Amino acid sequence: MRTPAFLLLCSAVLPAQTEPGFVNLLPGPALEGWRGGDTFDHRALLAMPEAQRAAKVAEWTALARRHWKPEGAELVTTGKGPCLATLKDYGDIDFRVEYRISPKGDSGIYLRNVPQVQIWDTENPDAWKHGGKLGSGGLWNNSPGAPGKDPSVLADKPAGQWNALRVVQLGERVSVWLNDRQVVDHARLENYYDRSKPLPATGPLLLQSHGDPVRWRNLRLREIPGDEANRGLASKGDAGFVPLFDGKTLAGWKGSVADYEVVGGAIRCRAGRGGTLFTERVFSDFVLRLEFRLPAGGNNGLALRYTGQADAAYNGFAECQVLDDNYEAAKGQKIDPRQAHGSAYGMVAAARGYQRPIGQWNFQEVTLVGKRLKVELNGTVILDTDLGKVDPSGFMDGKRHPGLELTSGHLGFAGHSDPVEFRAVRVRELGR
Repeated sequence: MRTPAFLLLCSAVLPAQTEPGFVNLLPGPALEGWRGGDTFDHRALLAMPEAQRAAKVAEWTALARRHWKPEGAELVTTGKGPCLATLKDYGDIDFRVEYRISPKGDSGIYLRNVPQVQIWDTENPDAWKHGGKLGSGGLWNNSPGAPGKDPSVLADKPAGQWNALRVVQLGERVSVWLNDRQVVDHARLENYYDRSKPLPATGPLLLQSHGDPVRWRNLRLREIPGDEANRGLASKGDAGFVPLFDGKTLAGWKGSVADYEVVGGAIRCRAGRGGTLFTERVFSDFVLRLEFRLPAGGNNGLALRYTGQADAAYNGFAECQVLDDNYEAAKGQKIDPRQAHGSAYGMVAAARGYQRPIGQWNFQEVTLVGKRLKVELNGTVILDTDLGKVDPSGFMDGKRHPGLELTSGHLGFAGHSDPVEFRAVRVRELGR
């Protein structure tokens, strides 16, 4: 059955009904909810003195108001001037928008102010040398050959027609659908400004102004809560993982069994107790996935290739720290950066600021291959290091870690008197 012509006309000029949980981001007449923005490191912007930052934003916004304007249910840019940025900073999101690009046009969407989900006229021969013939939706500023750099399929409608784009971001992980076809699947968006650092934990969403007129409509966004984000992260690459915890008992575990309990489907360290609870099995190279929940100031650790003897931080390959990011404020104690959450304890510091609020569950993936240790927290890689190549003089105690030559050992939890909880503990062995 064909859609009546008057309904097609209405759909072109009226905003779509906002789905439950989504907010409409279409600006008001004075661009309410938005400001000017640019290809500018959001961390650097936040680090500016307040007056300098305000002046920079005011400069961008004044220019943006000359080149961006709402027209009915659409947002229009001349393609000149700065980008348009949300006033609000976002973390994990489901963002949906329709756009209509001009012939030979080039645009994009910045996530946390990091460029970019690419949009262009794929029939423009001038863009083919840059990958334009492959289609829109790719993470164009990723390194050549990196996952997500190019879209997996060409899903664009021709310039002058409306295209529907959906972007889901969980930490650094980005998935993109264009016209209902997935073109990027759970790829890491690299930090364009400093690829040695992870993306900011939050940042504004930007629509790019890149020389050509673009029309946008049906801009809507939903912030993804932590539990949903954890499920999304856990669902990716799940093949081959086996559970280490049955959710009911400590079967398969040994060591300080009396210092741990099973509560609500989680392993919890008893308050005021400690010691290391570890697997009966030993592992060599592996990927470990789990969820953890911290109390304020909570402290524990993941024992990797543990010998089963005494202090897991030294009687194993490494202890991957599990610690409240606000431990210092909660406990009134200063810590070394190499003691922060996700760090290879005493050896290499992890990036901080990617935990969910106290009381929420966090999703973590730890990969150990040889001496290379990678830690991904809530979708963001916070540590990626080859411990065999780190000068021991840079370790906290100034000497080589005694367990670095271990090639296999147990996995465990190194308790420190706090009721830290773990659940959905699974492992995938590598090299077998």
